[in-house]
Amino acid sequence: MAVDYKKELNSLIEIILQEQASDLHLSVDSHPLIRVSGTLIPLIKKPILTDSDVKGFIKVLMREDQMARYVQFTEVDFSYENTEGVRFRGNAFYQRGRMGVALRLIPNMIRTYEELNLPSILETFTTRSQGFFLCVGPVGQGKSTTLAAMVDSINANRAEHIVTIEDPIEYVYEEKKSLIDQREVGLDTKNFESALTAALRQDVDVILVGEMRNTETIEAAVTAAETGHLVYSTLHTNDAAQTISRIVDSFPGDQQDQIRVQLAGSLVGIFSQRLIPHIAGGLVPTYELLINNVAVSNLIRENRIHEIPSVIETGLEQGMIDMNRSLAKLVQNGDITVENAFTYSTNPKGLERII
Repeated sequence: MAVDYKKELNSLIEIILQEQASDLHLSVDSHPLIRVSGTLIPLIKKPILTDSDVKGFIKVLMREDQMARYVQFTEVDFSYENTEGVRFRGNAFYQRGRMGVALRLIPNMIRTYEELNLPSILETFTTRSQGFFLCVGPVGQGKSTTLAAMVDSINANRAEHIVTIEDPIEYVYEEKKSLIDQREVGLDTKNFESALTAALRQDVDVILVGEMRNTETIEAAVTAAETGHLVYSTLHTNDAAQTISRIVDSFPGDQQDQIRVQLAGSLVGIFSQRLIPHIAGGLVPTYELLINNVAVSNLIRENRIHEIPSVIETGLEQGMIDMNRSLAKLVQNGDITVENAFTYSTNPKGLERII
């Protein structure tokens, strides 16, 4: 008897919603797995998946052009929305010659800073007319969700033209005061850098670049910020200092002085975040915030990036936040365990002094 994979997928989606899961994994020779509060859980009441099962699910999840890219390149990013309006960001891949897929649930409602337990100072980075703001951290730490909250704040308060460039589109915005054009790489545009270049000819005010994957995209984003636009983007880096180093090091040696000068002038802030298991269940963010001031700008220009963590630690009065103080506050409030604070700290010795 043929399996109705669309019906079976909707059954899995119901479980995801009921269990408040963040992710779904479909792999050959395994039960479907969901991630709840950071922990992977097999759905043992569901059958172990075969090659045919995973292929059946993938055919439901992807368009024909995405399937063609998947077959050609053996991996592809995509988005999926069912008839109930439940959205996912997905990645299909091969492992040991077999198909696999990972899906991340995208909440329909774009939550506020308060609902996300994020600092209200992020709002100051939505009132600027130009500059380069980065949200950084490992995969799956809520970067896209944070930037969505910031973009939606602009949408609610200002009449601006906002262009998002994503692969794939994640949050879908309901237009309020702003005009929002959302472009998906592979569907609406060839790549990030060509879409960024085109955006400068589209009377744009705010640009969201889903991810800076190469030097060309970074260069185009920095140029856009320099030429009077507010640009948001993400990088898979651990903290502000590493982010600046990663950007500079992505350029050839003879261009690094120039990019340092450009960054020193265009950067407005870097927000690094992690999601940590809450004692009562669920996840809570811990974060670091670098605000570009005269001191930071000079350090970037003079290639003294290793001194930036010290500036963040002493910049509390200016609104900066260092990761260890954020972790210590979560421990003091009874939100996370001391063990997890040390696990997630990038400077455990520094944390010892304040916890």
